[in-house]
Amino acid sequence: MATDRSILVSARAEQLDTIAAILPIDRRDKLAELLTDQDVETLRHLVNAGMGANTLRALTSDLAYLGAWSVVATGSPLPWPAPEALLLKFVAHHLWDPRQRETDADHGMPSDVAEALRQSGFLRSSGPHAPDTVRRRLANWSTLTKWRGLEGAFGSPALKSAIRLAVRAVPRPRRRKSAKALTGDVLAKLLATCGGDSLRDLRDRAILMVAFASGGRRRSEVASLRTEQFAVEAPVIAEDNTPLPSLSIHLGRTKNSGANEDEVVYLTGRPVEALNAWLAAAKIDKGSVFRAIDRWGNVSRRALDPKAVNDIVKQRVAMAGMEPGEFSAHGLRSGYLTEAANRRIPLLEAMEQSRHRSVQQASSYYNNADRRNGPAARLL
Repeated sequence: MATDRSILVSARAEQLDTIAAILPIDRRDKLAELLTDQDVETLRHLVNAGMGANTLRALTSDLAYLGAWSVVATGSPLPWPAPEALLLKFVAHHLWDPRQRETDADHGMPSDVAEALRQSGFLRSSGPHAPDTVRRRLANWSTLTKWRGLEGAFGSPALKSAIRLAVRAVPRPRRRKSAKALTGDVLAKLLATCGGDSLRDLRDRAILMVAFASGGRRRSEVASLRTEQFAVEAPVIAEDNTPLPSLSIHLGRTKNSGANEDEVVYLTGRPVEALNAWLAAAKIDKGSVFRAIDRWGNVSRRALDPKAVNDIVKQRVAMAGMEPGEFSAHGLRSGYLTEAANRRIPLLEAMEQSRHRSVQQASSYYNNADRRNGPAARLL
């Protein structure tokens, strides 16, 4: 009986891989045990109905956190709709001043609540949450409330004032998702660490090259890639008349796309060759492109976690003799635009590949490159 159940859970987990982007990945196996087949189909329907995968993933993850916090902080499951007092308690528990905490032990999230959430894997930070995280969770809480046909106190003056005052009291410097950009020279060092013919080398090389060359794809987009998203294109003729392999990647909806827009990016040359080498060695002809490899060299049937993409980048950074703390998977995205700026590729052309919608955001990389390379930075 237990074996039959484990088989069902495993099969359900594989089904969840097709909508992995909407799930809190580190709890996917637990969700596979809790969700029914009907639950999985409901989630798949919501994906197909047009809501972005990252939005659904955030909703699912935030719902899990809110539910856990409510049980630990109040002793009761999350109520629908939530009273204003509970919303204010949530803000007080997550936006607080570390300096005041030194003299007032009751300020902020109680230590027993924090420890319980940390032990259950829901809380990782030891200090106050980022204001954007709190705002996002409140916004998703509001959305989930409206889905139930209910109204909440999310627009109350008291709640808005509490958030505004908390943020003002504890200013936080804006930090880049990756301290340093993974530009072409850094990428070359990482690729040099995976130049062998082992499965791990072939996979990691393909991940790095595909993620960078496709415009600096986000780790969630890389992890969720499926062979069905690829289309072989006519070869591109190089300057020396050599035909280069080319393919298109249909990303579907992304963080920056419109509701019904299918984002498409292109790969040409070496990234295509690296991708094909991995797929051939791993004997993958359908389904998830990038997968885990166990200690015996067996390739999983399931998609790689987005977190694993970040871990791979950091592992290769360390192997290249650099500091892992200075780089992350997002460095591939910032690195692509920085490299494009350094090579004087027109901004709009680079944005077509990176799929940035904000010219202001994308142009910041170009402005930095111009300032760094310009005469104003070389007066001495």
